Amino acid sequence: MDKKYIHSVVRITNKQLLHNGSVLLTKSSEEGSWLVEIYRGLNLQYPKFFKMDNLCKIGFLAAELAMSGVEERSERPDFSILLSNRSSSLDNDLSYQETIKDQNNYFPSPAVFVYTLANIVTGEIAIRHKIKGETSFYIDEEFSVSKLCDRSELGFMSGKGIKEMLIGWVEYLEGECDVLLFRLSIEEEGSIAVWSEAEVSKWY
Repeated sequence: MDKKYIHSVVRITNKQLLHNGSVLLTKSSEEGSWLVEIYRGLNLQYPKFFKMDNLCKIGFLAAELAMSGVEERSERPDFSILLSNRSSSLDNDLSYQETIKDQNNYFPSPAVFVYTLANIVTGEIAIRHKIKGETSFYIDEEFSVSKLCDRSELGFMSGKGIKEMLIGWVEYLEGECDVLLFRLSIEEEGSIAVWSEAEVSKWY
């Protein structure tokens, strides 16, 4: 198999935001939204962010950092997104359940309902970065290095001319976040490491 190369690694935990191993932000307070703090810390300007559910927000933030420095293009047909997590869209599903559980106070929200699918986050990222290649979202019991690497190979070998990829683990449930996102390429120039199971294990 041809080598693939890591060009960017984003790690988000409950307390820290890291890019390529360097700490960019540490949560300043137990009060307030950590996701909004990251958004403001990165000096982003994307008003739709505030309409997203938490899973989309954290995936969006990780992708913004992973794509930083990438040349602007009108579209990216050779770029794909492959994400996974444990809880699917449960964080938002619980919010939606609150709007429909009481027959006497029944107020189903279309704005909340639209995020009751885990793969919406891949769509939000694709729209933002004009990614036109395949997007997929998998549900796994736990983070798996081997599954991540196997899926990356399948993505690059799909016969659809994929040259770059955002791939990783994007988990958010009731305030607990766990994100590891890689930007991969078939090109070595500008990379920070060769993509491999051993290399992925170093970052998680």
